[in-house]
Amino acid sequence: MSSVKLAKKVVVTRQIYAKGLDLLRSKVDEVIVYDEDKGMPEEEMKEAVKGAHGIICMLSDKIHKGIIEAAGDNLQCISTYSAGFDHIDLEECKKRGIVVGNTPKVLTNATADLTVSLVLDTARLIPRAIHAAKSGEWGTWKPMWLCGSELAGKTCGIVGMGSIGYAVARRLHAFDVENILYFGRSQKLEAEEKIGAKKVAFEELLENSDIIVVTCALTPETKHLFNAEAFKKMKPNAILVNTARGGCVDQDALVEALQTGEIQAAGLDVTTPEPLPTDHPLFQLDNCIITPHIGSASVECRTVMSVLAVENALAGMTGSTMPAQVNF
Repeated sequence: MSSVKLAKKVVVTRQIYAKGLDLLRSKVDEVIVYDEDKGMPEEEMKEAVKGAHGIICMLSDKIHKGIIEAAGDNLQCISTYSAGFDHIDLEECKKRGIVVGNTPKVLTNATADLTVSLVLDTARLIPRAIHAAKSGEWGTWKPMWLCGSELAGKTCGIVGMGSIGYAVARRLHAFDVENILYFGRSQKLEAEEKIGAKKVAFEELLENSDIIVVTCALTPETKHLFNAEAFKKMKPNAILVNTARGGCVDQDALVEALQTGEIQAAGLDVTTPEPLPTDHPLFQLDNCIITPHIGSASVECRTVMSVLAVENALAGMTGSTMPAQVNF
């Protein structure tokens, strides 16, 4: 692009890393950034986006028909600072010819790292051990105290062998898990050839996996995929880790499964709703670990995301194909 700034208006609904914002401000005439460290209230967003040509939003923003209508006819693109885009009204965008971009793949390593952390934390009872050390429970050495499970020799099931699922599988493979099963729409030859992954039916994955990792997209087919019926088919020593979307798991059924010992433990980076109320039953269980949706929360990842989100917006406002454009 030339050094002349675009006579455009872009609204960024949250502070993002400077590398992305600096790029945006160097290319666009008017940039509005919501400076408070909380989600942009809907009414303020409706006011801010009036006349905007581009919106850079967060996963937590609901970009529904009302927001899009408030922006008006100038709106050319919506760029979300996330891999997921189910918070954007794609039908309304399609009607109005608005292009949508996201930030996929750049968060693969960060999310895979966090996913494996949750697997290890649940398997080795890390939060309980930390609490014991801090609370004074730590006394003389006990042969059977805080004994968790090793990963070596276990069977791991991946639900959704996309880029994140495959990255998780590769990491777990390095821990000497014995089998890697996966369930998804398509066969993943690279995963099969390089780490010996095996594509199986969902029921087979449930029945045979010691560790189940959920990294699939949230769709009508995957909503509450993990329900009471699914938990009944899982091993009693099974660990469930979800870094996909909260809606993939029926949380009421999960509470019941954890309370009754139907499954051993769960590690969740995503919930429904977000944030999860502090009085939710899942927080009362010592065999459930919950982190506040920090899958992509590394400095490296969030910086790259900021640049890609801006590049998507710039492309969308100049009629070019976005580097990461959502097809719908």
